[in-house]
Amino acid sequence: MSSPGEAAARQALKGARRIVIKVGTAVVTRPDGRLALGRMGSLCEAIEALLADGREVILVTSGAIGVGRHKLRFQRFMRTSFKDLQRPQGEIDGKPCAGIGQGELMALYESLFNQMDVGCAQLLVTERDFDNLEFRNQLRSTVSSLLDHRVVPVFNENDAISTRRAPYKDATGIFWDNDSLAALLSLELQADALVLLSDIEGLHTKPPSDPDSELIHTYVKSAHEDSIKFGEKSRVGRGGMTAKVEAAIHSSGGGVPTVIASGLSSDALLRVLAGEMVGTLFHKDAHLWAVAKTVKSAARDMAVAARDSSRRLQAMSTEKRKQVLLDVADALVKREAEIIEQNAHDVRTAEINGIVPALLQRLKLKPNRIQQLAEGIRAIAEMPDPIAETLARTQLAEGLDLEKQRWPLGVLLVIFEARPDAMPQIAALAIRSGNGLLLKGGKEALNSNRIIHEVIASALPAEVGPSLIGLVTTRDDISDLLKLDDVIDLVIPRGSNALVNHIKSNTKIAVLGHADGVCHVYVDRAANLRMAKRIVLDAKMDYPAACNAMETLLIHDDLVKSGAAAELIQELKDNGIVLYAGKTAASAFSLPVAPDLHHEYGALECTVEIVPDMEAAIQHIHSHGSAHTDAILTEDKEAAEKFLASVDSAVVVHNASTRFSDGFRFGLGAEVGISTSRIHARGPVGVEGLLTTRWLLRGAGQVVNKDKDVIYTHKALPLKD
Repeated sequence: MSSPGEAAARQALKGARRIVIKVGTAVVTRPDGRLALGRMGSLCEAIEALLADGREVILVTSGAIGVGRHKLRFQRFMRTSFKDLQRPQGEIDGKPCAGIGQGELMALYESLFNQMDVGCAQLLVTERDFDNLEFRNQLRSTVSSLLDHRVVPVFNENDAISTRRAPYKDATGIFWDNDSLAALLSLELQADALVLLSDIEGLHTKPPSDPDSELIHTYVKSAHEDSIKFGEKSRVGRGGMTAKVEAAIHSSGGGVPTVIASGLSSDALLRVLAGEMVGTLFHKDAHLWAVAKTVKSAARDMAVAARDSSRRLQAMSTEKRKQVLLDVADALVKREAEIIEQNAHDVRTAEINGIVPALLQRLKLKPNRIQQLAEGIRAIAEMPDPIAETLARTQLAEGLDLEKQRWPLGVLLVIFEARPDAMPQIAALAIRSGNGLLLKGGKEALNSNRIIHEVIASALPAEVGPSLIGLVTTRDDISDLLKLDDVIDLVIPRGSNALVNHIKSNTKIAVLGHADGVCHVYVDRAANLRMAKRIVLDAKMDYPAACNAMETLLIHDDLVKSGAAAELIQELKDNGIVLYAGKTAASAFSLPVAPDLHHEYGALECTVEIVPDMEAAIQHIHSHGSAHTDAILTEDKEAAEKFLASVDSAVVVHNASTRFSDGFRFGLGAEVGISTSRIHARGPVGVEGLLTTRWLLRGAGQVVNKDKDVIYTHKALPLKD
């Protein structure tokens, strides 16, 4: 939701060659004052990645005083008598704390960087050093030489010998803390960017703990200077957010783009320098841009509009809601030619860009696909109306009846892969379940998604409004929406493992879905070999890119001895399937070793492994599967039932293809995805998985009054009077 100027400035950070990174005390230390090893390790790994990308990194680090204070407190405790400990203990002066803490801090940086074959050099400065022109010239020369040798200069103020005392912002006006030092260095050393890493995600309009606080993507002095309300400063360190803002204004005013971002997020630094909308940007030209909306404005507008439309949809009659779906189906058929034309454009672009075959297959709308989608939507329209369905009725007391109903979740955010045929299905399920919907499809299907969304939105009745289903077009929009846990009720990501894990790590909203689909077919010793060949080939070849396609074939060892395993493997090879193997199968059939036993190929490839018995097959599935869909092929009914009871997956199959694990094939009409979660919904998720419950209590003037006058009956009532 950024202006063109802001977007361009963000993208320019991808080309920043010399970068100053300042990390605050709250980032490098834990609440108890000890060094935060995990966060420092992540920081060093990110810096190493930047160096590998040809960038130059200058690090300004705080934390020495905090680390030293923790160490000196411990030493004082160890040498103090119990009697003396009963008396108030004075605070230790920061100067000796800095002296002892700096060595420990630097030792850790050296140890971490050494693991990555990266050198680092300690450079301690005081405010008086910068009065000396000769010092400043030598500083630039030394830093340039270090950077040429792939050494990271690590700066800190030399607090141990600095003559300055609190308040630190003194008359020199040179620098007064490590934030202002970082700003000064970014200008002195002609950096291309400055990143100030804090313990919060950026500058907010109010303290982040305030529920009305909004993250500011781009700081514009005229718009924000008088409107921002700062909270308490960091638990440690000197400056807090006020100091960071002053430093950022100073550096950006001198021509160095500056971003304040979270150092507690392991990927925030790299995302900032990849041009993503992370943190708060300070830029000398920001006043020329239209003031960028805050997170809770444009994104919130879209989410709130979807919620309001969903409430109007819920208030409609069953017949009217049914008609909405029928109108959507008719509109898709009527404008099929337009949809196919835009899809063909996406396909041509994808082919030129060399998209992988598996994704290209998902992108293409095959002949008659629009007709099939329309029929599926009509089938969903004919399903019983789930909204306000009575699940139970109970008489709590005479004249006091309780009813439990199904009810919509509210607003769904669905992020799906470059598969345009998913949009109409997801939209139909949202409409049938009475939910508002925000959709973000893969960029490869941009034109297809836009036309399909336009067709669906235009078919919605005026009393509901087109805002019921919103189309999200950029990744930055997703970052904004993921913060709206007070409006959006469920996020459903459909895509790569990395996408799902990223979503889970960056939102407080409930997430439903699966990260990958490593599906197994186990061929038992009592399997019908002819049947097994048909099922195994279908599970792999029917749609290799699908998440319910077979990725690993497990074969009972007895079938190796009988020759049936070799026959089955040859059948796969004859059908063009590339085979990899676990350790045992690789030796038995001279197959290349699989890259990983937990591997989703999404193509005409799969892993084969030999297991001694069914228990070993189950253990393999639990160790290397994804709890998605797993099957057993056997004529031994007892073994089959044991497998079905023992395998802890969302869908477990006996003598059938894993490809049946699908919302349409399960009779759900369609699916928003397949969930491997264990809370709320599991397996193919249709209308029922998009509903929650609510309670209606009908009384006749009863009051609790400490339960003195209520005689509880808790009597089950018929669902209908």
